[in-house]
Amino acid sequence: MKDKDLKRAAALRYDQTRDNAPKILAKGRGKIAERIVAAAREHNIPLVEDRNLVQILETLDLNTEIPAELYQAVSEVLVFVYRMNRDR
Repeated sequence: MKDKDLKRAAALRYDQTRDNAPKILAKGRGKIAERIVAAAREHNIPLVEDRNLVQILETLDLNTEIPAELYQAVSEVLVFVYRMNRDR
């Protein structure tokens, strides 16, 4: 399997009371990405597929805040997640 064909995943955490911006909680490719997705599903955490965003997120170090340039893209993901949680 070519590297570009590997499954990729990134997990974000955002606590409005503690964090200034969302942080990279986990990231990985292949089997690690599959474990991240499985853990999210197991804990009923909504998943959003955005190939371009995950490519950028995987370049960041774990437990670091996302840069301001990603605020717009990540805010769209957070809005989606908040709406899903509200509708449950």
